[in-house]
Amino acid sequence: MTAARVSIQTQDFDLSAEIAALRAGDARVGAVCSFVGTVRDRNEGDSVSSMELEHYPGMTEKSIEAIIDKAVERFGIFGACVIHRIGLLQPMEQIVLVAVTSAHRGKSFEACEYIMDYLKSEAPFWKKEQTEQGARWVDARVSDEQALQRWAY
Repeated sequence: MTAARVSIQTQDFDLSAEIAALRAGDARVGAVCSFVGTVRDRNEGDSVSSMELEHYPGMTEKSIEAIIDKAVERFGIFGACVIHRIGLLQPMEQIVLVAVTSAHRGKSFEACEYIMDYLKSEAPFWKKEQTEQGARWVDARVSDEQALQRWAY
């Protein structure tokens, strides 16, 4: 695999630049798959004015590297990039990028979804939403845990 990249940052990211960097110089790449998550203006029926994300420095990066390593082993991808933003974010702002390269599209799609499913459930991030009712911590969703079940084989 080319270099696995993990970045936890406050600043926004440029999708085109990140994809170009991920595939640069690797003529084996026949497929690139990416996912970008953004802040929604509603959650659980309530209006959301902002979201604040916190993480555990060092532990978070290590956790994501381990997820990428498992994806490389399982799907044979060539490269992966995970960027996750922290700090105060507004609706419509980008939160996360997961991008992978492989020889064929099927493995890229699978690996991208695999990394995102594990990122949502296992990476140590904490999210606090600001709503009309006040601030609230966002709990893990049952649907995120259920998404992991399909990777159990």
